[in-house]
This record gives sequence, C-alpha cells and structure tokens, in this order.
Amino acid sequence: MICRGLRMQAGFPNIASESFEVSAGFRTPWRCGTTGEPMKPCNGRFSVIPTRVARLGFVFLVGMCLLARPVGAAAKEPVVVTPAASFSHGAPPPADAVILFDGTSLAKWIGPEGKPAGWKVENGYMEVVGGAGGITTREEFGDIQLHLEWASPSVVAGKDQGRGNSGVYFQGRYEIQVLDSFENPTYPDGQAGAFYGHAAPLVNAARKPGEWQSYDIIFHAPRRGADGKVVPGSFTVIHNGLVVQDHVPIPGGATTAAPASGVVEKGPIHLQDHGNPVRYRNIWLRRLS
Repeated sequence: MICRGLRMQAGFPNIASESFEVSAGFRTPWRCGTTGEPMKPCNGRFSVIPTRVARLGFVFLVGMCLLARPVGAAAKEPVVVTPAASFSHGAPPPADAVILFDGTSLAKWIGPEGKPAGWKVENGYMEVVGGAGGITTREEFGDIQLHLEWASPSVVAGKDQGRGNSGVYFQGRYEIQVLDSFENPTYPDGQAGAFYGHAAPLVNAARKPGEWQSYDIIFHAPRRGADGKVVPGSFTVIHNGLVVQDHVPIPGGATTAAPASGVVEKGPIHLQDHGNPVRYRNIWLRRLS
C-alpha cells in the first residue's frame, strides 16, 4: 500500500477539495459544505458532511495511510551515477550454475496455482504479460548468487511505481525492486535496486528505458537459530556494475506483495507481474550452501 499524498486546509469542517490516495488506483475525493448540509455534487464529484463520524473516519484513514508507508520511506534520495557501458551483461553461466532461463523456454517456471507460466518468450527474452500473474521457479534454493538481466519498456508509460515495475523475490519472500528509475522520482526504498520497503539503493544506477540492465545479487537467507529466534540474512546487490546494497540485513519478514511468508531454509525465485511489460533474460544462479 502506498500513501501518495494528503492535502488539507487548516482545520475542520472544510476538508481539502484535493484528493487523498491510499493505494495505487484508489482515490477518495473530499468535498465539504457546512455541517448539516445535505450531500450534493461538487464539480462533478460528491460532498461529504463533516459530522463527528466523518471526522473520525478521516482521522482513521490518515492513520492507516501513515502506518502503510514503507519502512524506509524517509531514506535519502540516492545520487545518480551513470554506469559503464557494460558490466556483466550477457555473462555466460559458470560450470556449476543452475540455468533458470536461457532465452528459449519457461520450463523451469510455473504460474499462479501451479499452472503453466503465462509470460511471452521471444527473441531470447521473456516478457511480463499483465494479468497472467507472477512466475515462480519449480526448484527451491537457500543461499545463492543470482545473475539476471532486465529491461523496462522503451516506450515510457506511467510514472512513479506505475512505470516499468516488477520485482525479484528471493524464496518468494524478500524483494529486490525492478523499476524504471531513470528520471522517474519515487520513494527511495522503492527504486530499482532497493530492498523494497527496507533499504534504498546506495546510488541510482539506472539505465535509460528499454536498455538492458544487470543484477548480480548475493543472498543469504534468514534462518532460525537453536533458540528459535530469527538470525537475519543479508543482501549484496550490484546493479549495472555498481554496489547498491552492501551486506544489508534481511530481518525475516516478507516484503510487500510477497507470495509467501515465514522463515524457511529453502524457497523459490519469484518474478512479479506488476502489470508492466518488463523483460528478463540470462537468468542463472549458483548455490552457496
């Protein structure tokens, strides 16, 4: 859930005529007259009587909005650093790698509820098909080194979290954000390379829309200690050759929209369908445990 904006005039009963957005795509217009007036349309919208009930409801919505903000939303905006022309783009898998996508088949992946993966495969890449749901590896993994390459759509559509959005979920629980972050302001821990909702990237290493980008990620999974308490894992992420997460702790709680939860020894890789036609290619990993 994303709290995008709240604008109000000082004091009741006249709540602002702007809009309060609790989550993407959900807008609640507020138009108010004086107390006791019947409800009436205002410029094509509707009016809300600022009774005691309405005031309490408004306060409740504000509270929910604040609680719903990502954990690290107050983080500082990452500095933009232009990456080199190439880093690990097209890197061939090493001898001990598990190849998850070689550009030809989704045989290693399944869709929602175990159905066949519904994404498009052509020209050596797979592409998100909006509404088909995310895809998940058939195999499960613990600690890994993951390489993958991705590209946001070359034709820019939308903004903020609605532009070139997807995500890579480790063990189906912990997300490294995929987003078109080239000249596209959003909250810092929601940018490309972020440990979503937890840690903003150290720098913004995004390429232009449509250009292939690389992630090289070292993942150590959270686990249960002998006393039953969670021992945090960690993320180290290299985005287009630049370190954007440096051994950042993973507390163990699942990130927003994760398809699974709970600390486990092994889990699948999950690629998110956020409705944008993001492309992936050259996905492989090495087991570290």
